[in-house]
Amino acid sequence: MGIVISLLNHKGGVGKTTSSINIAAGLVELGKKVLLIDLDPQANLTLSLGIPRHPQSIYESIRGEAPLVPYPAKENLDIVISTLDLSGAEMELINEAGREYLLKELIEPIRSVYDFIIIDCPPSLALLTLNALAASDTVYIPLQTEFLAMQGLAKIKQVIDKVRLRLNKGLYIGGVIATMYDARKVLNRDVVETIKKYFGEIVFKTMIRDNVALAEAPSQRKDIFAYSPNSPGAEDYLNLSREIIERTSAKHKG
Repeated sequence: MGIVISLLNHKGGVGKTTSSINIAAGLVELGKKVLLIDLDPQANLTLSLGIPRHPQSIYESIRGEAPLVPYPAKENLDIVISTLDLSGAEMELINEAGREYLLKELIEPIRSVYDFIIIDCPPSLALLTLNALAASDTVYIPLQTEFLAMQGLAKIKQVIDKVRLRLNKGLYIGGVIATMYDARKVLNRDVVETIKKYFGEIVFKTMIRDNVALAEAPSQRKDIFAYSPNSPGAEDYLNLSREIIERTSAKHKG
């Protein structure tokens, strides 16, 4: 049964989509079969992997017009694409019964096909994000190692706690990912120490270094392993993926 992971931060520009893509690709490098779900109306994940527009996207699925349709990005990595149409879904579903569970119901029939299902959440805490959290086993929070990125952490934790109480009792915060890290900067080091004080052991040991190849890869419609396999970005995301396998194996064994 696939483990469902949401990557969530309501602040944009923290490396959420980059992490979604490259964690998925890293897990594939380590022999796992992975599904990526682009739940962001901006469709940056879909665009970054160069998946062309298809008749069935997450929008049609959420509206109940189609099942989830995964398209192959590369061997053992599939993607459910997004489109700008998804931006209207929250208003369209406002009166839908059980609207927080639509994504969970869509995932269930294909969950056993994959080792991991990774959901790239929109940068908001509204209905689409609630759907992701209701469908997930765990949440990872990518966090840029800058002062402003610290703001709003309490709000994210509050939303996750409410979802656990009302929608998904098994949900837990499985990790915090420090992104855009530069060990030479005192501020970056200080922010990491603050994150560790706040979240403790759930902060991943692997920090994603600030690396130009990670910024360049989407322009070539590639993940970091396809674009620059010897870069620091590829090294970091492979190590992070190893940590994820270790953590999820320990948590979900048996």
